[in-house]
Amino acid sequence: MCVWWYKAGMDVSGGNHRHEAPWKRMSKEELDNQYSPSRWVVRLGAEEAMRTYSQIGNEVSKRARATGRSLLNVPYGDGDGEKLDIYLPEAVSEAMPFLVFFHGGYWQSGSKDTSAFMVNPLTAQGVAVVIVAYDIAPKGTLDQMVDQVTQSIVFVQKQYPGNQGIYLCGHSAGAHLAAMMLLADWTKHGVTPNLKGFFLLSGVYDLEPIMHTSENAPLLPALEDAQRNSPLWQLETAPTRPADPACRILVTVGQHDSPEFHRQSREFYQTLCQGGWKASFEELHDMDHFEILWNLTQEDYVLTQSLFK
Repeated sequence: MCVWWYKAGMDVSGGNHRHEAPWKRMSKEELDNQYSPSRWVVRLGAEEAMRTYSQIGNEVSKRARATGRSLLNVPYGDGDGEKLDIYLPEAVSEAMPFLVFFHGGYWQSGSKDTSAFMVNPLTAQGVAVVIVAYDIAPKGTLDQMVDQVTQSIVFVQKQYPGNQGIYLCGHSAGAHLAAMMLLADWTKHGVTPNLKGFFLLSGVYDLEPIMHTSENAPLLPALEDAQRNSPLWQLETAPTRPADPACRILVTVGQHDSPEFHRQSREFYQTLCQGGWKASFEELHDMDHFEILWNLTQEDYVLTQSLFK
């Protein structure tokens, strides 16, 4: 069943709208504006918003590590950048649920070391949290990042085979990487992760528009690269049926995200529904691209409550 939470006046019509490709009618300057989330914040200036986002990430990550219930820089692969941090609840058991988080930063910045926003609220509720590092561009390609994210999930499943469920969460570029796991072929890894849910926060699911922005240079040299790494394009052209029909997917976007971020989230949600996935869509009231994540530090935040459920 698909569920859409929306504000009054919002277009909630179903169907596939990609053929209209509104971004193709935009100039490069407008595309750059649409895909620059800091330009759409409403309470702070762009630079101040980025500083605040970084400061909160640093502070909450230091607090999370100060509890002493963490395993830091655990290798999940052979590469120097293939590390993850595991934050454990007080009561550790083999049947813990796990939330695995992938940071954003346009695949070119960000770090697991400053991304423990949701750790303290979730570990207080008995959930183990894993924050994953991956090789950002220009060192890493998108194909490599997708492969590393896949490896990290396989690692968690093998290390904790009795887990009560693995829930993937990603923000912005991290939401894209999490969404790519809907397409993963787990058979070649010798294990099928116990995936129970996806929380996709203000993500990008069709990478073709990114090719025409200033963010493209280190990422996508060809259309084929964009399409291969676009979960929206892949699910439309070669629909993948849910391995577990009970696995739930929540697609969220901030009210103050740009129109293109809204379009991407809406169309990805619609594609999931058409493919038989158990998806929900939610526009978070009065939230911008960064607040949607940093408010996960609060137990009473609507998205934190969704994670608990």
